Amino acid sequence: MKNIQSKYSPLYLLIMSALSGAAVAEDSNNKDNQDVEVVTVTGSHLKGVDLEGAQPLISLSSEDIKNSGANSISELLKTIGATRGGDGSFNTASSGAGSNDSPAGMAAASLRGLGASSTLTLVNGRRIAASSFAAGNANFVDINSIPLAAVERIEVLATGASATYGADAVAGVINYILKDDYEGLALDIRYGNSGASTDDGKTSVNLVYGNEIGNGGNLTLFADFYKREAFSYADRDITKTTFSPTTSSPYATLNYRDSYSGYNEVDPACPSDLKDFDDKYGGFGDAFCAYDPNPYIQVYPEFKSVSGGYVLNLPISVDSYFFSELLASSTESNATSSSARFRNEDDSSRVTVPTDHPNFPSAWKDEFGDDLPSTVRIQGRFLEQRQVQVETDNLRFIAGFEGDLHNWSWETAINYSLSESKQIAAAGIYDRYLLNAALNGELCADGTTDCTPGNNGIWYNPFGEQQGNAQTLALIEKHPDRKGKSEVLGWDLKFNGELFDMPVAFGLEARKEEISDDPSALAVAKLENDYIVDVIDFGSSKVSAKRDQWAAFAEVNVPVADGLDVITALRYDHYSDFGDDFNPKVGIRWQPVDELVLRGSWATSFRAPSLSQSGAELRTTSFEARCLAPYKEAFCGDAAEITPNSLEVGNPNLQAEEAESVNVGFVYSPNKDITLTFDYWQYEHKKVVDVDGEGFLTKAYNNPEQYLYCGLVPEGKLGVSIDPYYCTYDVDGVEGQTLTSEQLGVLAGLGVDDLLYRDHVLQLENIGEQTTRGIDLTYTQFIDDTDLGDFKITADVTNILEFTRNRTALAEEEELEGSFRYPELIASLGISWFLNDLSLGITAYYTGEYDDEMFTLSEFDLLYIEQHSGQILYDDTGALPREVESWLTYDAHASYRFNEHFRARLSVNNLTDEKPPFVYGGYRNVDFINHDSMGRYFNLSLELDF
Repeated sequence: MKNIQSKYSPLYLLIMSALSGAAVAEDSNNKDNQDVEVVTVTGSHLKGVDLEGAQPLISLSSEDIKNSGANSISELLKTIGATRGGDGSFNTASSGAGSNDSPAGMAAASLRGLGASSTLTLVNGRRIAASSFAAGNANFVDINSIPLAAVERIEVLATGASATYGADAVAGVINYILKDDYEGLALDIRYGNSGASTDDGKTSVNLVYGNEIGNGGNLTLFADFYKREAFSYADRDITKTTFSPTTSSPYATLNYRDSYSGYNEVDPACPSDLKDFDDKYGGFGDAFCAYDPNPYIQVYPEFKSVSGGYVLNLPISVDSYFFSELLASSTESNATSSSARFRNEDDSSRVTVPTDHPNFPSAWKDEFGDDLPSTVRIQGRFLEQRQVQVETDNLRFIAGFEGDLHNWSWETAINYSLSESKQIAAAGIYDRYLLNAALNGELCADGTTDCTPGNNGIWYNPFGEQQGNAQTLALIEKHPDRKGKSEVLGWDLKFNGELFDMPVAFGLEARKEEISDDPSALAVAKLENDYIVDVIDFGSSKVSAKRDQWAAFAEVNVPVADGLDVITALRYDHYSDFGDDFNPKVGIRWQPVDELVLRGSWATSFRAPSLSQSGAELRTTSFEARCLAPYKEAFCGDAAEITPNSLEVGNPNLQAEEAESVNVGFVYSPNKDITLTFDYWQYEHKKVVDVDGEGFLTKAYNNPEQYLYCGLVPEGKLGVSIDPYYCTYDVDGVEGQTLTSEQLGVLAGLGVDDLLYRDHVLQLENIGEQTTRGIDLTYTQFIDDTDLGDFKITADVTNILEFTRNRTALAEEEELEGSFRYPELIASLGISWFLNDLSLGITAYYTGEYDDEMFTLSEFDLLYIEQHSGQILYDDTGALPREVESWLTYDAHASYRFNEHFRARLSVNNLTDEKPPFVYGGYRNVDFINHDSMGRYFNLSLELDF
């Protein structure tokens, strides 16, 4: 089957062209020696058809991967324009110990900025299990679970592909092709580090062995070890300090209030250079001890992975093969976040401490004298940073058969994929109830809280340097864990052949998916504890969901006329939870002359709701809502937008998200050495899953008897929570019961503008939509057989023309193109030189400018920046617009083959050590989605082949 002569299909080339805006990158020495094989190219089930240049297929070869200097998949994908821009892709820079952080050590790829869950991830053309730990409310495939060293090439199809692959291919597909049919033994040892004084080392060792077995079969084995040292904000000048310190520091602040006045007083131990007064920033003279979290936060946590596997092809007869694949990996990562604040039992940041506390500052006693009450409220934070450890084991196994039957080929396989993760709170996570007992001297040595001060009661010292807390911390520190499991069991059957001289493919698929995310009870919000988790700032959601799926699909390549082809793909999917989805795709390829291919395609696609979206119990989060009539005056006051704390529940009745994609373009090749591609692309993505903040607040205000609750929302209900102080005091409301229209009218008549309480319970819905369109331009040229050697020139440009998003029907439309994290222009230009055994290359990467996210800065932030840096970033209307500068970096590589067995490579990322542009958005100083603070980085690789 492997050697059947392939038949060129102009139609299929059109489809591939219609979908494609990127040239296939090949080693310059091999471009004229491409063997014809019956292969399946990403984006189609058809075999035996030459598809080069016929769709928006970006292909990174093993040589491209090695020359990039990338040590992981997430690093490598930053070199592709279709994955850059927007906040859909994320890496470990966004991980942390908070409930809304992405899981430590994990990363995801997104095409066109449409979100990681809208990009289908395949390995050798088949699905793998998503992470059981969601990012936000959506599951994703952790690309850090795929060892880069095991990958032979990567194919990126940046267009809707549900007609071929089913769910989740809204923005396209990224297919990781593993090494196979290898003969010999190869050892690759790589070490990298930055040019800075810090240890930013990355080490990898990869071993590949392959040999012929049986009569024409092959077994390829691979093993890989990779380790990366932690990289911290403190390691670079641009991130070592923040422009927006918090007023809650490890040095306690006394919140003193009496009948006539109130103000804050800072712990006398606060260093003088950290002590400040808010009257500088429009306050009332309250003192605070500034806290800068940046020195304690990591950009990339420590990460280690061990992986291995095999690819087996074994002939069992003249016209049939048995094939099997195994990929197993184990990863470990640690993430560090800023230390947790003290929290009261009601989750407020001001805890109560008696003034006869043995460590109560004497300076405060002297200052207040007889006016000092018996108890005071303070705010502060712990010394130790929050740390979480995440361990993930991944397994992917495939076994199947393929063969020929007359003029048809067939293939069938069983696919099993597993991802198991365990998260452990390693340090800095404390029990709120035990803390508050210890602040009052009521903590017992056995961990109970019925002791009394002076009678075996144990104290926690929140003052000064927080000395003498070792015994107390041992009692109040907790290590809640979280266990997740994600499984996919699938089967497929595919046929390929010709009907009436038309290439045809059709088949069936069936799949079972199951996900569970089971955190410790200490970290789960429950009504019985007022929706407040037992441990401080470490809430987790609980998820349990499963579903079955089956599908039927077909593709036909129709030659309409000489040089004109139409390819159609149809797929029907049935899901046990949300029902059916049918997706067509139509492409046209017209080659009026040999040098020019015109292409176009239209397709629909869909994304199945993540199992975490349909099966989540309660997720602690917040939602954004514009302040609209009629609820504005009662819920918002003068604010234009609010982000109240809330609980998010899954929705088993969610429908699939839907999308349409269009691609129109051409491929122009005036000769065999030059290829120019141009593509216009467009996506319309509808029924996006989110919570409807504006709509929910409107419903609650207009229908209080159904959605507006006095105090906390009862378990199992959806609703908005009203501060019990107002509803029980002013209208005699009953805790946990809805208000009447008359009661709401009384409260509204009082002119109270802060009726909202906390932990409003909202359910996910299909409510949002987004549209994006743009153009891709690529250029590839080979210059061979010159006296100076051979050359290769590549260029890749992506220009986003439009990116609009509506989160909800009532939300204001957002124009994202050119906004924060959405540069309109992304480009790269590279040149490589080959002379005998030496090759050199350099590539420039350009990220265009975009607007900074200045609206997130508070008045305090703006005034603080003015006081400490002299920059005035505001006027009478608020924060002034600011543009994040464009960023241009250069990557260079060199390799030399000393003999047939030994080759050395050196690559340098960010050759000129270009500093990233400073951003205020996100309070990070650097936009780690589009930029990087690492600076110049060196990679040395030694390759041994036998």
